[in-house]
Amino acid sequence: MADLPVTLEDIEFAAARIGDAVVHTPCLRSETLSRLAKADVWLKFENLQFTASFKERGALNTLLQLTQEEQKHGVIAMSAGNHAQGVAYHAGRLGIPATIVMPSFTPNTKVEHTRAHGARVVLHGDTLAEAGVEAHRLADAEKLTFVHPYDDPRIIAGQGTIALEMLQDAPDLDTLVVPVGGGGMIAGCAVAARALKPDLKVIGVETTSYAAMHQILAGQPVTAGGDTLAEGIAVRDIGKLPLVIARALLDRVVTVDEVAIERAIALLLEVEKTVTEGAGATGLAALLVHPEHFTGRRVGLVLSGGNIDTRLLASVLLRGLVRDGRIVRLRLMIGDLPGQLARVAGLIGKAGGNIVEVQHQRLFGAVVAKRTELDVTVETRGREHARELVTALSAEGFTVRVLEGADA
Repeated sequence: MADLPVTLEDIEFAAARIGDAVVHTPCLRSETLSRLAKADVWLKFENLQFTASFKERGALNTLLQLTQEEQKHGVIAMSAGNHAQGVAYHAGRLGIPATIVMPSFTPNTKVEHTRAHGARVVLHGDTLAEAGVEAHRLADAEKLTFVHPYDDPRIIAGQGTIALEMLQDAPDLDTLVVPVGGGGMIAGCAVAARALKPDLKVIGVETTSYAAMHQILAGQPVTAGGDTLAEGIAVRDIGKLPLVIARALLDRVVTVDEVAIERAIALLLEVEKTVTEGAGATGLAALLVHPEHFTGRRVGLVLSGGNIDTRLLASVLLRGLVRDGRIVRLRLMIGDLPGQLARVAGLIGKAGGNIVEVQHQRLFGAVVAKRTELDVTVETRGREHARELVTALSAEGFTVRVLEGADA
């Protein structure tokens, strides 16, 4: 470990440097998630930072090491959101001018929060790489200091303070699960954790759409792209310095798909009453998708951020209710006669269902003139209850088909 670009001493200096300006976030055991995962699960709530992300740590550690001349001219960063807010917030607090170049897909909430911290925001490009090219161009043109989101030893050391705090609060952990974008956080955490506990396992998690570190470590060509909930780790390239550390210290990197991420976001909200963005929920998703690596172990998960667009969060939660059979859409064939709709509603209500939406279909489709299709969206207690609703309606002579939401 002596030959690595970041050392435990660097991380300890970073922890002293950033001090109380960054929150020492809670690291707490989850009884329910431990039971679900058949492991001893601890959560590091980095979504409780002021900017709702761990990125403040590396950003502040870097800003505090700038020369007076660099501080005077200002800084520039490329970011899909959280690094932007970390740089913008602490630069504003320290009186350093900040410019942030963000990809065009960046959620509005992250754009607005970055602007609110006083930074100039430039939206450019469809990927983080394209935003990076523009950021470097502006840095050269305006003599700004570029603050890289992950490929900088000061950034890596700052992010490594997460693991210092986790092992201080939960010293018996034997596995850390860390989201991987460009690799700065997992690199810093791996250096700190393995220096303090050499036998501790460090496992990275990426989305299947952006799995560069998984592919590189497996000797595979890197392919990346597509839409993902975890835009905070939608990074095509791994930093050179993080990759050196990853090759030396990581146990493995696993991948999770979009459905697993959605489930994890919903589960963290329901169980822990905490909001995480897609990237922040990937650790829990990994636990549930790859139990063979975690069963019986003492696992620390980094909930890396909580900056999720409220409309997206609402969609994720509703989609989760549909997947769990708690919202179902039923199609019934009924006679086009007075009282039929009331009869259906009465049967659903008697069986304990709550009607959310009703739609008639009289004019389109292969329906005879004296009959009509009725689509009913119903809130239920779960899949078994949905099956009971179907049984109750069928027993009264209605032909019922489940369109979505339950295997009834």
